[in-house]
Amino acid sequence: MNPEDFIRANAALLAPPLVPEISLYLATEVVPLWRKTEEELVEIGVPPPYWAFAWAGGQALARYVLDNPVLVAGKTVLDIGSGSGLVGLAAKKAGAAQVQAADIDGFACAAIRLNAQANNLDITVTQDDLIGLPGAWDMILVGDLFYERPLAERLLAWLTSLASPALLGDPGRSYFPKHGVEKLASYTVQTSRDLEDREIRETGVYRLEP
Repeated sequence: MNPEDFIRANAALLAPPLVPEISLYLATEVVPLWRKTEEELVEIGVPPPYWAFAWAGGQALARYVLDNPVLVAGKTVLDIGSGSGLVGLAAKKAGAAQVQAADIDGFACAAIRLNAQANNLDITVTQDDLIGLPGAWDMILVGDLFYERPLAERLLAWLTSLASPALLGDPGRSYFPKHGVEKLASYTVQTSRDLEDREIRETGVYRLEP
């Protein structure tokens, strides 16, 4: 299964509610796509389609970046665990000089490339696992990645080891850090009960304190 063909066949170009300036290939029906990738297509290696949804933390962070372009303008930016690429695309649209979107899911990387093309934005995409590696980015953006403990602990340890500042978007996930962050903004994000436990999530944008 070619990832680009799968994405075009199972998703449609839509604008996330909080970020209407950007269009993404998103699932129009959550449950059928999730079941298809978990049950019917497991034998050909299609992973769960996290790329097909504009998660609350990513929407809030993308909105904050677009509304505060000085944070990324002219800078080298990393969007880690990029998923659909929404946050990285927002950074590029806000004037970032270079944006690298990183996701270990090959289908997500394909989706990011398609979404970049759809928005006429030039960003680089890597499937390499960058967590734990050295880097010299001017800004790191993290949208909704604190949903499971091993990833959250590994991610936080890496972020705090780097000299790069980091902005985090999070709707109150279980493993989001309780200390060492400063809340910068709060958003009400429309979501779906197929994905979340409620249709509206109060979502914050935070700065990781040095």
